[in-house]
Amino acid sequence: MRFLLNFLGFIFSWLTLGAISGAFAFMFVIWTFSGDLPNHEQLAVYEPPTLSRIYSGDGDLMDEFARERRLFTPIDEIPDLVKQAFISAEDKNFYNHAGYDPVQILAALYDAARGGRLRGASTITQQVMKNFLLDGSRQIERKIKEIVLAARIENTLTKDEILSLYLNEIFLGQNSYGVTAAAQTYFNKSLEELTIAEAAFLAIHPKDPNEYHPVRNPEGAITRRNFVLKEMFENGYITREQMESAQAEGLSTVQGGQILSYRDEMPYRSYFTNEIRRQLSFTLGEEELFAGGLSIRATMDPELQEAAAKALQKGLVAYDRGLEVYYGPIAEIDGAEEMDESQWRSALSSRVLPRDIDGWYPALVLKVGETSVRVGIDSIPEDEDGHYLFVRDAQWARPLDENNRPGSRPDQAADIWKVGDVVMVSRQETDDEVKWVLEQIPAVQGGFVAMDTQTGRVLAMQGGFSYLTSEFNRATQAKRQPGSSFKPFVYAAALDNGYTPATIVVDAPVEVETAEGIWRPQNASLKFYGPAPMRTGIEQSRNLMTVRIAQSIGMDVVSAYAERFGVYENMPPLLSYSLGAGETTLYQMVTAYAMFANGGLRIEPTLVDRVQDRYGVTIYRHDQRDCTDCQGDQIPTDQEPWVRTNATRIMDQITAYQLTSMMQGVTQRGTAAKTVGSVLGVPIAGKTGTTNEAKDAWFIGFTPKIVAGCYIGYDTPIPMGRGAYGGDLCGPIFSDFMKVALEMFPTTRFDQPPGSVFVKMDRFSGVRLPDDATGDYVITELFREGEEPLYGAYGEYIDGGFTMGRDLLFFGRGEEETYDTIQLNGETIIVPANTTFGSISTGGQY
Repeated sequence: MRFLLNFLGFIFSWLTLGAISGAFAFMFVIWTFSGDLPNHEQLAVYEPPTLSRIYSGDGDLMDEFARERRLFTPIDEIPDLVKQAFISAEDKNFYNHAGYDPVQILAALYDAARGGRLRGASTITQQVMKNFLLDGSRQIERKIKEIVLAARIENTLTKDEILSLYLNEIFLGQNSYGVTAAAQTYFNKSLEELTIAEAAFLAIHPKDPNEYHPVRNPEGAITRRNFVLKEMFENGYITREQMESAQAEGLSTVQGGQILSYRDEMPYRSYFTNEIRRQLSFTLGEEELFAGGLSIRATMDPELQEAAAKALQKGLVAYDRGLEVYYGPIAEIDGAEEMDESQWRSALSSRVLPRDIDGWYPALVLKVGETSVRVGIDSIPEDEDGHYLFVRDAQWARPLDENNRPGSRPDQAADIWKVGDVVMVSRQETDDEVKWVLEQIPAVQGGFVAMDTQTGRVLAMQGGFSYLTSEFNRATQAKRQPGSSFKPFVYAAALDNGYTPATIVVDAPVEVETAEGIWRPQNASLKFYGPAPMRTGIEQSRNLMTVRIAQSIGMDVVSAYAERFGVYENMPPLLSYSLGAGETTLYQMVTAYAMFANGGLRIEPTLVDRVQDRYGVTIYRHDQRDCTDCQGDQIPTDQEPWVRTNATRIMDQITAYQLTSMMQGVTQRGTAAKTVGSVLGVPIAGKTGTTNEAKDAWFIGFTPKIVAGCYIGYDTPIPMGRGAYGGDLCGPIFSDFMKVALEMFPTTRFDQPPGSVFVKMDRFSGVRLPDDATGDYVITELFREGEEPLYGAYGEYIDGGFTMGRDLLFFGRGEEETYDTIQLNGETIIVPANTTFGSISTGGQY
């Protein structure tokens, strides 16, 4: 007995010594690996990278930007069901341990000692440490550090704070980080909408996000999901009945095609949202935009944006169709003749094709007949007999020959199509039939911008025919010559420097000495029209009158005006710039015209109303106006609040009104009368623009509340052909858009500025008429009080001493190289030799 007691004492002593030694060894290991650990306290203020979202003015989701697709959700907003699923799958003792689970660690070491693979045995807290502060290796050293940090963080953060980091950070496959993004990616649901089975499915992914893909490995995914459901039952989170019901469910996901993707409910990325990305990346920084969880409220109006896109696309197609040229397929797919429906649909869906054109669809040529081809159409169910394109409906499609010139019209389907061609098609319905016809993405491009004249809010922007075809934004990035659409800035400068709309300006040859030699500008008609009121110069877009005005007031004055309105930054004082020879953007031009429309107040254009950070704090607001009747953030309910503008005036109000009135003449009698004024039937102020050889075509127009502008031209400037004027190409596009915009902004009347008077004038001669005068030659002009002309007198004649009643002399085209000097009522005028003159009232020649 004594021996047994001694032996037991011996064993106890050795065990005690071993325990003490083990404890010291354990403490030594902990001390050894604790020296260079990262600072765990930073997790208390950690903000996970979160995607930023853009919303339209109506609150609809437009786009999102992220490097990691993560939607942050506070822990108190994550449903218990989701928390319970992940705890059951990853760490059922989460709320009971001190950051690590000794039992699981010993079991893992035991398995490793027997020659097995060292498994993780990591608690949720340890996984947080690994994901945030350590690498993902399974080395013993990293594991020890993980345990140490887990124990420390448990003393720094609450369990819910640790769980919040985990559920918002963890990668769950399909580029989804965090449970909220994963719920949307897999099921197009919010967390609150998830079923028990769906919550369990999300919880299977931390173990291996790629192993349980719902399409590649549905059996494995269901098996692991059912295991998680069993754990949830055993942990008391769900009943047996709920477990069995959930386990019996199949697997329906976005990836499997059973559920519509959230992206299918979002519009395609557009010129508008990409421009927001460009601008905010510059002002806020890319890191803040792509990881800051920003909520961005865009200025875009969805209805106006749709109208702008359709109008521009319609105008570009109309011009392209008039060329009667077929450029060929947009892509080619090999082996199409042997594909069944699922194969050709898969082949089409895998291609990056322009799917952002309303009413147009990509289609694959499957079979070529004599006068028709059978096509498979993306997103369109097959008919019993299939879908066909007919040669008779594509007579415009003349293919290019080896010299890149249009050939003859197609007689047979094989003239323009072959099996494997990917083309664009649209559905056309008539009283007699429904058919599919060939469409073509135009080679010519363009841009369109619409803006609120009072605030600078961009309501619509289309930077080209299709963003998915070309991301280059012609509205903001393309610098092109504005041509005659620049002329209003010359006339604005003149009105502020002694001119009036009735000032007589001679339309006659002008010679300008330049470094390259003598420059002789011409009117578009190659004719000279003699003296006329300044109003006529802008209505009829007279180049020679504009150059003469610019010479009179000085190009330095014109340059200062252009820079003040933001058209150019440093405009050289060259006379050619008075005719729009410098390059600028449509965005800048529309912004400048907005300042004409609002009476001369400076505005800053914007695509963004407001930006809020991830916590809802506003970090940017475009509108800085003050509500004088508001009490703090409270808007009074018993009266209409007044918002006072704080904008800087950059143009006299009377000048702005006079210029606007002259520009209304452009759409009533001038270069846009046929395509704008007669179409809309309301007063629209605007100006056309066409550059040399018709390489660029413009029209910008406005009412008091909205301004819109269009530009058309090839990306590599080439002539667009005879008749390609701004009024003819851009005018119809503007009118189509304004038919929609005028429903929202019906006001077309501009308020009379103080200190001004209206006077009846003869628009041909500039003579003041009696107040009761009527007739198509009568126009009401605005003058500053005290500066209105006398009855029967000209408003002014810039070269003096001229009298001619209501007769407007004009010049017919003479010889180009030789000139005559003539005396006209004491005025010496140089004209081309053999020039003829005519009289408006008599129709005779002199």
